[in-house]
Amino acid sequence: MNTILVTGGAGYVGAILVPKLLRRGHRVRVLDLYLFGDRVLAEHADDPRLEEVRGDIRDQALLRRVSQGCDTVVHLACISNDPSFELNPVLSKSINYDAFEPLVAIAKQAGVRRFIYASTSSVYGVSESERVTEEHPLVPLTDYNKYKGLCEPILLRYQSPEFTTVIIRPATICGYSPRLRLDLSVNILTNLAVNKRKITIFGGSQKRPNIHIDDITDLYVDLVDLRRELIAGQIFNASYQNHTIARLGEMVRTVVTAELPDLAPIDVETTASNDLRSYHVTSEKIERVLGYVPKRTVEDAVRDLCGAFRAGKIPNPLEDIRYYNVKAIQASRLT
Repeated sequence: MNTILVTGGAGYVGAILVPKLLRRGHRVRVLDLYLFGDRVLAEHADDPRLEEVRGDIRDQALLRRVSQGCDTVVHLACISNDPSFELNPVLSKSINYDAFEPLVAIAKQAGVRRFIYASTSSVYGVSESERVTEEHPLVPLTDYNKYKGLCEPILLRYQSPEFTTVIIRPATICGYSPRLRLDLSVNILTNLAVNKRKITIFGGSQKRPNIHIDDITDLYVDLVDLRRELIAGQIFNASYQNHTIARLGEMVRTVVTAELPDLAPIDVETTASNDLRSYHVTSEKIERVLGYVPKRTVEDAVRDLCGAFRAGKIPNPLEDIRYYNVKAIQASRLT
């Protein structure tokens, strides 16, 4: 049994990851600002192995306290996605970049033995390559991408026999979570199809890699236990299906029509976009080194979301700010 500190553990990915870690038998300490609701992990609140700490990763005294007794850190906390970052660049940089090295240093000093960092595949920016590997140059188009990438060499400097570091560059994540985000590409398109019966595609030709939320969280759970020789100082892409935005729209329309036939016909409209990010990520390295292969498709994610809509698990999906990072951060008045 490990004690695992999950920063951002009440977020979109954390809400799926933390229960999986508990089921694996670990103790979990969550550090989160809880901007998106206090009860994300309420189903597990009575589990004595779960400790929830409301706090800011910029608070170094707090970091020293919560790192004590931990074996592993899974670092998810950040101001996620480009619009959220641009809402307040100074605030975002302070959380995503300035707080990163103190967190790593404090974790190592506290005796943490393993640090898993969730970077992003958007560090690649724009690439015409059909196989964007981990060695591909980082060409970030935004400050969010830039600072996520700049944290990577910082972490690798701390790599040592006593402190195993590993970096994951996930594709765009999709699928249902108790702390749902409806501002990610597949989730956006599904929400529009279900609740407006009209999908709006911005651009369409941009290629984007995708990964199901259950696949990426399964990977993080495995990384806690994998032999250090396999992952120490390594960077891994983690993606599954690469599709254009236009193709994603058609996939969503097909699945939603099959799952919720009363909504047909669902229209698809294409408009111009200034979001030029386009890249085709390969995950050959992680399959070769770790034997990791995602099991779930984009269509599975859309089906999961349709099931959640049908079951009433996503109330007020077009208006509730908890589903939209920019709106929730604005309302929080975070400084």
